[in-house]
Amino acid sequence: MTQKESVTAETTRRVPLWDNARFMCVALVVMGHAIQRQTADSDNALTLYLVIYAFHMPAFAIISGYFSKAGAPTSRQMKRVITDILLPYFIMETIWTFVQFLVEGIDTFNPTKPSWTLWFLLALGIFRLILPYLALLRWPLLWAVALSVGVGYFSNVDSTFSMSRAIGILPFFVLGWQAREWKIVDRWRDADRLVWWVRALAIGIFGSWIALVAVFITPLRDFGLRLWFFYDDSYSQLGSDVWWSGFIRLGLIVLAVVLSVCFLVLVPRKENWMTAFGQATMYVYLLHSFILYPVRETGILRDEHSSASWLITMVFASIAIAIFLSAPFIRRVFRPLIEPKPRWLFAKNTDVEVLSSRNDPTGSRRTNVRTIPEITGAITVVSPPSARPPGAGA
Repeated sequence: MTQKESVTAETTRRVPLWDNARFMCVALVVMGHAIQRQTADSDNALTLYLVIYAFHMPAFAIISGYFSKAGAPTSRQMKRVITDILLPYFIMETIWTFVQFLVEGIDTFNPTKPSWTLWFLLALGIFRLILPYLALLRWPLLWAVALSVGVGYFSNVDSTFSMSRAIGILPFFVLGWQAREWKIVDRWRDADRLVWWVRALAIGIFGSWIALVAVFITPLRDFGLRLWFFYDDSYSQLGSDVWWSGFIRLGLIVLAVVLSVCFLVLVPRKENWMTAFGQATMYVYLLHSFILYPVRETGILRDEHSSASWLITMVFASIAIAIFLSAPFIRRVFRPLIEPKPRWLFAKNTDVEVLSSRNDPTGSRRTNVRTIPEITGAITVVSPPSARPPGAGA
């Protein structure tokens, strides 16, 4: 096999690891949002919340970065930023404005301030704009960390167009891109003898983090650690207006990387029941908030509904919501909103094939389409089990 054929085979082979990781990440997103109201009255809920928020969005950013390319964007790729990110953002923001008007009487449409979960769509767009420039520099990951730590010192960089949050989690996106350059994941997929030892270590690290949060939950609540995990507010807004505040964020970045690596190590590498669900990540991410919104706004998850039994109920309900929103009929019904194909929008309609054959912004191949490998750079075409690389473990 020639080198070109080898590259083509790699880009067209679907790897279950990534679909499994995407579904587990988005299920954690749903879970974090589902239990958020319970954290005010329950230390157990806050413990789980802090454990999840320490790494779940960084892990999501790492996965998205892994499937990104740092070269100068082509016209087709620029069109995909519009069709895959900007247009769905404006559609969902408009819907959210209408919902909030009906429920809360808020009659302001302000697309510069993303509603709830929509910040991540804008962040992905910002990542794609920044990455080609960072890739031109030496030590792009170091620069990304410096930007993330440094932006916290500027109160004027806020949530407008998700700028503060996007810059805050930029290091994880760049780390994902660099991990592909370093072929770290390829080595892990081909690993055999060390798998269980590495996974045992990952379980130990997760267990230690859970125990640490549980033991110190009261001071962590008083400190407002959950707000630090948003990577959104400036240090002064977080109540830490001192010169060394950046070291707190730096420590949280290191923690998030360690936990994200442990998470990815524990993700099953073989195809299983959740693999197909990982192809509908953006549907779950963008639609679950509409299911949780009435539950959160009614206030039923407070007081006695913050008990351990209610917490467990919300955890399982979150998994059920993620599975439900991954169903094929959900994708058929909501495809015009999540995957719009506005061929009429562009001055020239020469790239029609790309507009109907694409990955979602996290790199997951959308079903029932044929993707062009040299454009997407992602692992995209479904393969039979026999196509998995030799030596891949469980």
